[in-house]
Amino acid sequence: FVMVNCPAIPEHLLESELFGYHKGAFTGAERDHAGLFFQANGGTICLDEIGDIPVSVQTKLLRVLQEQEIKQLGAATSTKIDVRIIASTNADLESKITAGEFREDLYYRLEVLTLRMPSLSEIPEDIPLLADHFLRKARRELDSGEKRFSPQALETLVQRNWPGNIRELQNVIRRAVLFCQ
Repeated sequence: FVMVNCPAIPEHLLESELFGYHKGAFTGAERDHAGLFFQANGGTICLDEIGDIPVSVQTKLLRVLQEQEIKQLGAATSTKIDVRIIASTNADLESKITAGEFREDLYYRLEVLTLRMPSLSEIPEDIPLLADHFLRKARRELDSGEKRFSPQALETLVQRNWPGNIRELQNVIRRAVLFCQ
């Protein structure tokens, strides 16, 4: 399993990081680099925030999906691979397609199975369970003493609008563990 945070890789390096390259393929390519797809060969690659990759890389990714092969930079031939792809995004890909920022054919190639994660505002009944989990985790990581939520605090968490979703909830609870008695 190979996890790739797509926006964390600079745009000009994304292609070579994903697909690899041969020594001498470009200035600075002093050795062969297998690439993340080859590392995931026989397994799964998860492309997090796929909506943020440039169209030029989308084109090459589409070829990988269609042909099940990779052509590394500087290679004369392509190599077959067997990789399951999981793609995630918080972007509205249909809007990006309309704006010309995401390839429609890639969207439909990826959309074999779609799992939509609801926002916290859609599942307020889960907030106490998540809050308790994050509280236990923060207490352990910060080595803080026994702390728990008052009923009023839990109600406030459930009623709150969470535009940052689960990451925001986790950070609010971590902050509370740091600063609250």
